[in-house]
Amino acid sequence: MYLNNKSKAVAYGGLLTALSVIFIYLSTIVPYNKLLFLFFSTLIIPIGLILTNVKNSLYIYIASSVLSLLLLGMRGNVLSYILFFGPYGIIKNFIEKIDNLFIEIILKLIYFNIAAFVLYKLYGLFIANPINGNISIKKLIIFIQPIFLLFDYFLTLYIHKLKKYRI
Repeated sequence: MYLNNKSKAVAYGGLLTALSVIFIYLSTIVPYNKLLFLFFSTLIIPIGLILTNVKNSLYIYIASSVLSLLLLGMRGNVLSYILFFGPYGIIKNFIEKIDNLFIEIILKLIYFNIAAFVLYKLYGLFIANPINGNISIKKLIIFIQPIFLLFDYFLTLYIHKLKKYRI
């Protein structure tokens, strides 16, 4: 932990929470690139992990989730943040401590598929328009696996840059 002062940790937590909520908000109002803004919200948690610790990063995630629910309501983007994009940085941190690439990838894919399944089911319960499309669920599942791995790769590059420059 690079911070010795608890007040700095609280200040960083507040700023990072605000940034997360802003990115989640932008993902709900911008008509395009919604996933890009949710990806940006994912980048906030690793900053918290590097600047403070896991406990403060968990607080950032919880505060961002609660504020997003209160300010934006039950929306698909908010649910996506709460179930996948928000906690993924913390979960990734724990998984990568295993130090076995194959097991790490398997665990990340398991987490992703569980989160995607829960999101799919919740989306149908809370969102007025269910997911309809010309693509079958099997094809969708096969299609999103490499996209998730690419997402994880870019997040890993970002985290390594943060650690290299120590922000």
